[in-house]
Amino acid sequence: MIVVVAPGQGSQKPGVLAPWLADARVRSHVASWSELIGIDLAEHGTNSDAETIRDTALAQPLIVAAGLITAEALLADGRRSRVGGVAGHSVGEFTAAAIAGILEPTDALRLVTERGRAMADAAATESTGMSAVLGGDVATLPAILAERGLAPANFNGGGQTVVAGPTDALAAFAAEPPEKTRVLPLSVAGAFHTSYMASAVDRVRPVAAAVTANDPTLPIWTNADGTRIDSGRRFVDLMVGQIANPVHWDAVMTSFLESDVTGVIELAPAGALVGLAKRAMRGVPTVGITTPDDLPAAVALLDQAEASA
Repeated sequence: MIVVVAPGQGSQKPGVLAPWLADARVRSHVASWSELIGIDLAEHGTNSDAETIRDTALAQPLIVAAGLITAEALLADGRRSRVGGVAGHSVGEFTAAAIAGILEPTDALRLVTERGRAMADAAATESTGMSAVLGGDVATLPAILAERGLAPANFNGGGQTVVAGPTDALAAFAAEPPEKTRVLPLSVAGAFHTSYMASAVDRVRPVAAAVTANDPTLPIWTNADGTRIDSGRRFVDLMVGQIANPVHWDAVMTSFLESDVTGVIELAPAGALVGLAKRAMRGVPTVGITTPDDLPAAVALLDQAEASA
């Protein structure tokens, strides 16, 4: 079984849409989406620099747009039927929800745009950020973080945990990291998936409640605890609540292994999730899609899975 995964914030890259915009259909989608959400996705996906798209309000819809474009190309010509399931990391859950049929792509983009703006506003009230902790003992980390005024935000598996909190506390933590760990700052502008985002949850919840949520037509796993969710409305509710709660991507990958996943394809902007899969799902083939040139390898993985089924 092949699963398709969609990356989260921090995966954004300058020029991420540029190679895809050579396709007239993609240009049409991007133009209509840009008008819908009031953000020039083509401009920010081609010409904006890394610091500009670090802005949460821009990064989130840009990442989802890139994922939707990639998914349409990957799953064309009946290939959607070869996919065994889908999941997204953090904001990537909006991409996954659209692929699974829970949300219309336009609703996913409208909702994630409101999420990005709400989280940006919440982040603006205090100087906070996030850092990746590589190595160490994950079990003892929460207690250490509490002593340092920080909190776990993403349990990513593969020896990686993302922590969040005030920027001064993050700097002190990096200067004196726990034993056998490395601490790397991330390109995000807030303490996402922590209590610092409570106001964003309150703002997004009524918007999400007004969106039509269909039950999924593909298996989909939640970041909340890694379980498969069969109710579209519950999946959307979990996405909203998770704005202020940790991502458990480690649990998602455990569910993949328990479900006999035989390959992982990561949508653009790819890299982070296939990297985690290579460490936590050893021996499972992975393909990351960054440009249209990566599509043949991803299609080949789907073809191999169908041939062996």
